[in-house]
Amino acid sequence: MLTLPNILTLSRIFAVPLLVALMWWPGWAAGYLAAWVVYSLMGITDYFDGYLARSRGMVSKLGQFLDPIADKIMIAAVIVVLVANHDVAGVHVIAALVILLREIAVSGLREFLGGLRVSVPVSQLAKWKTTLQIVSLGSLILAGGLPGWLIPGTTLNLPQVVGLVTLWGAAVLTVITGWDYLRIGLKHMD
Repeated sequence: MLTLPNILTLSRIFAVPLLVALMWWPGWAAGYLAAWVVYSLMGITDYFDGYLARSRGMVSKLGQFLDPIADKIMIAAVIVVLVANHDVAGVHVIAALVILLREIAVSGLREFLGGLRVSVPVSQLAKWKTTLQIVSLGSLILAGGLPGWLIPGTTLNLPQVVGLVTLWGAAVLTVITGWDYLRIGLKHMD
């Protein structure tokens, strides 16, 4: 059923190739700035698809299926491009990898538990994890668009510092929430 919330969710999925294309060339500041705008719009639609679905009684099985997929596709695509372009490099790749591995593992776990008709609600801590991921990746995209935005008296790019700090915060919460989901899943495994 193509309701407005589902159309907004689908728009996020269809926007991912544009987002990736705009970030494709490292050092193209205008592309990164345009990617940041697209990414921000995707974040806004993520908020509004859920808000509209709940407030107007338009929650659907299609929306419940597509929304987490849209989020994971967006997060994974941005992480892969940031790592490929060395915007996330060195030890910071570990934080990015932790986030990607958790997203894949939790998706598989949810699919397994869904077959058993066991629902795993999203915890408040998981919502904070998602918020940190969104802030982190948005900041890292913005850093590529504004390479001259330095912390006064340093050579450190302010959005990049914010992005890397929140990336590690998201990685820590990723491990905690991933473990919480795994504990629930283990109770239903032979």
